[in-house]
Amino acid sequence: MLFETLDTFGHEQVVFCHNKDAGLKAIIAIHNTVLGPALGGTRMWPYESEEDALKDVLRLSRGMTYKNAVAGLNIGGGKAVIIGDPAKDKSEALFRAFGQFVDSLGGRYITAEDVGIDVNDMEFVYRETQFVTGVHQIHGGSGDPSPFTAYGALQGLMATLNKKFGDEDVGKYSYAVQGLGHVGMEYVKLLKERGAKIFVTDIHKDRVEKAVADFGAEAVAPDAIYDVDADVYSPCALGGTVNEQTLPRFKFKVICGAANNQLSTDAIGDEVVRRGILYAPDYAVNAGGVMNVALELDGYNRERAMRMMRTIYHNLTRIYEIADRDSIPTYKAADRLAEERIAAIGKLKLPMGRGQTRFQGRIRS
Repeated sequence: MLFETLDTFGHEQVVFCHNKDAGLKAIIAIHNTVLGPALGGTRMWPYESEEDALKDVLRLSRGMTYKNAVAGLNIGGGKAVIIGDPAKDKSEALFRAFGQFVDSLGGRYITAEDVGIDVNDMEFVYRETQFVTGVHQIHGGSGDPSPFTAYGALQGLMATLNKKFGDEDVGKYSYAVQGLGHVGMEYVKLLKERGAKIFVTDIHKDRVEKAVADFGAEAVAPDAIYDVDADVYSPCALGGTVNEQTLPRFKFKVICGAANNQLSTDAIGDEVVRRGILYAPDYAVNAGGVMNVALELDGYNRERAMRMMRTIYHNLTRIYEIADRDSIPTYKAADRLAEERIAAIGKLKLPMGRGQTRFQGRIRS
């Protein structure tokens, strides 16, 4: 069954990592290395089952292939998940054991931060392998990628506003922001600096209180965020929040946020179009973090990183052009842009025939 899944969705390699002494249970998924070594973050999450963890890492790693391709990076797609509660299961031994598994892949997979992981955790991974990004600046790294992800999302938002409303004036519009983690809070800060009206929600009450106190946001109950009368819905938490239950409640004209896998299914993506809502493809919008850490591979420079973030505006503009040209939803246009780039580079690097079946359908949660 596992090999059938890998064949269907095009994964090259899946590694199950177990170290009983360190309490490590992890999965590394390498989806596609046509453009270069697979780069993608490590997520720590208390999955209900190992099957749920596998499903998540396969979906996320495949998304990284598309994200990195659309971002114009010379890297492939991969991801890792560690099964555990980041609030109580972290240890030096666990992350160093994980680093040993990353190192055993010889550079085919390069890791970074993701949900539940911070720069301090990456420091332990770095002690065991050089194939890690997002480490502290003292090691030549860029540190926390969250501000870059948020700034990149702002660039994507501006391109999307321009497409929908004909201007880029962020402060003219209102936003319902779901999720106030590192990226979500930074995104709210950027919206506030531009004078926007912001509604916020999060399962953590202290984060909501901070957004209200620091940025003048209006607090909303978690489930009520879908009913807010705002121009833009900005999901910045976990995926699948645009679904059969929530979409009929939307008054939003735009969906643009930093979360991964925002559409629960492709059918929902089609329904978004029918309802006249403009969807900014998530992996094009939230590529700022991976763009930033990818620069560490060549020698990090912050000014260069900020310039690269601004290319997200042009990437979204190109996606909207393809959607109009081919009369397809924007999520399909983003896929098409990624697949065309991978196919073109693949012909330069690979024997004829290899990699031709890597993009048969999409994984959705």
